Amino acid sequence: MKRVVLLGSTGSIGTSTLKVADDLPEHIRVVGLAAGNNDQLLIEQARRYRPQAVCIHDPAKTGALRDALGPGAEVNSGSEGLLKLATMPEADVVLIAIVGTAGLQPALAAIRAGKDIAVASKEILVMAGEMVMAEAARHGVKVLAVDSEHSAIFQCLDGKPPESVRRLWLTASGGPFRSTPKEEFPHITVERALKHPSWVMGRKITIDSATLFNKGLEMIEARWLFNVEIGRVSVVVHPQSVVHSMVEFVDGSIIAQLSTPDMCLPIQYALTYPQRMPSGRVQTHFAKLGKLTFEEPDTDRFPSLLLARRAAEVGGTLPAVFNAANEIAVEAFVNRRLSFPGITELVRRTMDRHQAVSHPTLDQILEADRWARSEAAR
Repeated sequence: MKRVVLLGSTGSIGTSTLKVADDLPEHIRVVGLAAGNNDQLLIEQARRYRPQAVCIHDPAKTGALRDALGPGAEVNSGSEGLLKLATMPEADVVLIAIVGTAGLQPALAAIRAGKDIAVASKEILVMAGEMVMAEAARHGVKVLAVDSEHSAIFQCLDGKPPESVRRLWLTASGGPFRSTPKEEFPHITVERALKHPSWVMGRKITIDSATLFNKGLEMIEARWLFNVEIGRVSVVVHPQSVVHSMVEFVDGSIIAQLSTPDMCLPIQYALTYPQRMPSGRVQTHFAKLGKLTFEEPDTDRFPSLLLARRAAEVGGTLPAVFNAANEIAVEAFVNRRLSFPGITELVRRTMDRHQAVSHPTLDQILEADRWARSEAAR
């Protein structure tokens, strides 16, 4: 039995995680739930899964939660509440599915409390990968991948050392604009960008998939998660999204993990690792798929991949700036204050103005994040 704290329970990863808990009631017990501001869904979830503690972002909503849940669950709020849930003595693993940077401090707190963490929030390892992995090693806990791509690489590596790896291959669907001419990019609307061809996801990650910033963030995440320098991390476009990622070994062999796209599979593997539990949720029929194709990513139309590689090569605080500036740019695009190609340009300009700090402290990382948001907004 794995006792799980779920931070970000009302988002797409959070609701998929609860489906996995439904599938495996003998193996997964939800002991903590945290949500942003969707108090009504959090109340429904808490009534169904009966966690020991819940957390809502807005302190003003705690009264309604207490009234609805009674004495059965401890009600917390804000960043302090997240830290409390992340360090619950009853928890074995903390799954972090909070959009943005709010998951970083709970992740570090969970690690220092001796909890394994399952990471669905890319920002945690993008901003502070060096620190997070060092803390995990120091406290003897696991950092488990929830992203389908990183879960695939984790499964393909199967404990093999970094020196046995020639290259990590992250697959990308290419997003909705894989074949759209560059001349049309200034006219891309928010509505078009939110129509992903393979996955149903939250707004921010769907826009990131359209710009390929999502894949850039995953490159940086993979560099830290698997202790492989960024020069050995590459991207290949695979529109069918069936090959979730691959590992190329030094002898030339390539091992891939494949399945019909469904986030429940990598979530389940993270929560039941090292075991594999039976599930009928994911079915893959190769004859029906017909063919699997691969293409080089077009970095002229999608320069976010080059910016990500630059951020990882420089390291220090630059990946935090890359991430924070992108969050501001996406929000501006969604609010129709920035064009689609303007997302990448704003991130580039913000990165150009940053003086990176090597081997930063947590305070320096958070300051770089704050600076980048202010600079990008300006």
